[in-house]
This record gives sequence, C-alpha cells and structure tokens, in this order.
Amino acid sequence: MDAVLERWGTRAAALWPPPVPAAVRYSLLSTGKRLRPTLVCAAYEAVGGTAPGVDELAASVEVVHAYSLVHDDLPCMDNDDLRRGRPTTHRAFDVRTATRAGYHMVALAARVLAAGLDTLGLDPDRRRIIALELYRAAGAGGMIGGQALDLEAEGRRLPAAELADVHARKTGALIAAACVMGGLAAGATPACSESLRGYGGDVGLAFQIYDDVLDATATSAQLGKTAGKDAVLAKSTFVTLLGVGAARAEAERLAARAVDRLRQAGLVSPTLVELAHYIVTRP
Repeated sequence: MDAVLERWGTRAAALWPPPVPAAVRYSLLSTGKRLRPTLVCAAYEAVGGTAPGVDELAASVEVVHAYSLVHDDLPCMDNDDLRRGRPTTHRAFDVRTATRAGYHMVALAARVLAAGLDTLGLDPDRRRIIALELYRAAGAGGMIGGQALDLEAEGRRLPAAELADVHARKTGALIAAACVMGGLAAGATPACSESLRGYGGDVGLAFQIYDDVLDATATSAQLGKTAGKDAVLAKSTFVTLLGVGAARAEAERLAARAVDRLRQAGLVSPTLVELAHYIVTRP
C-alpha cells in the first residue's frame, strides 16, 4: 500500500506548486494502521476477487482518510499537534499549506479511484456505484457531516444514540464503504453488499468506541497522538457515558456482531475476522 501511495504522491507532485507536494507526501506516507485499504482488499478477496488493481481502489480510500486527518487536526477543528507519532501536518508545515494539501488529496483520491476502476475493468454501472460509495461516505451524510456534528457537540453531554450517530458518520461510514467497495469490485450481490456494510458499520463503531477507551487510558506515546484530548475539548464519549469497562464491553460486543454477520452471509475471511478482533484489542 505504501508503494501505491508513494507512486501517486510522486505523480501528483508535478501538478502542484511547492510546498504542497511535500505536505501531501508527509500526510500520505506517515506510519498508520492502513485499516481502511486493508478492509477493501479483504472484502474483495472474501467475495472471490482475484484480478489485479484492487490496491489502487483501496488506496483511494486511504487518501480520503488521510485528507480527513489533516483537516481534523487544524486549529479551527480539533487543534491537535500530534498524529501518528509526529507533528500534525499544519505543525510540520503551516495551516495554509495543510489546508491546501487536504484539498489536493480529495482530488487525488478521485484520480486514484479512477485508475483502480480502469485496471479492474468493471462495467460502467458498477464503477458508478463504487464511486458513489466512497464519496457518499466522505460527504455530508458521512465523514464530513460527522465531523460537523462532533464539533457542534463540544461541551454538551450527548445521549448514547446521538453519540453513536456521530461516530457512525465520522468514522463508521468510510470503514463501511471500504468493505462495500471491495465486495462490489469482486461482484458482490446486493445482499452480500449489505452484509459487508453491516460488518463495516459494526467494526467502525467498535473502532471509535475503543478509541474513546484508549483516549482515556493510554499515553500520548502509546497512541501516537495527544491522549486525553476528548476531556480537554469536553466531548461526549462512550467512556463518559458508560465508564471504561462498559465502553470496552460494548466495543467487543459490536466486533463480535460484525463477525456473526460474515458467518450468516457465508463469507469466509480470516482477515476480516482478525481485523474485527484487532480493533478492540489494539494497544
């Protein structure tokens, strides 16, 4: 995956004035979990996909995710200084450069997605559906909308259902889309796609709830980002609502339900099962 991102970062550098290309590469190639592209590839294989090209499809999701982190960290958003164990993009460069780098990554994601779809040789209808999956998940009904709700909720105690909706949009939508995109690229039926969406939705919410647990219990060095940030911003979390133990249990319940969805759909994927487990056991 890093090789694909490196290749596209190099290609795009010729199109943008400095220092934007350096900021894009800094953001794309920082050490991360690469969860979302791994989910694309795992779902693709689970449905029976074997053709080359899925790596670029998966990379398009990672580019969208990377842009979202750059903008989430800005002073006008979450105002964070540390991401993946090193200074956030606006700290390493400046706010203007980081903002522009994020915009450029949105455009870059579309190019990477188109290249992946070309390589896979999918029919026009399936290409359209896959593209819509990505950009709906990234838009007002998904990631961007979730970030807006998250910002508006600072200082308020949200009920569990409302908080779950924020998390489902901000984090879960793109994770679910990654699963559906991989499945569709391999020829998933509508029923299979919905099973993958359910898996991804559960895994995405579990991921965010467990993030709440880690934010309250781990150190900045362990996380690679600023620990205790939710408390500083007076954000509602599942830890503030339920406590650490109950929040951890809820994340584990969702991860187990995600795996059950795979079994009920007849999808055999050790990788998807392992990822669900990893999400609620990661350090």
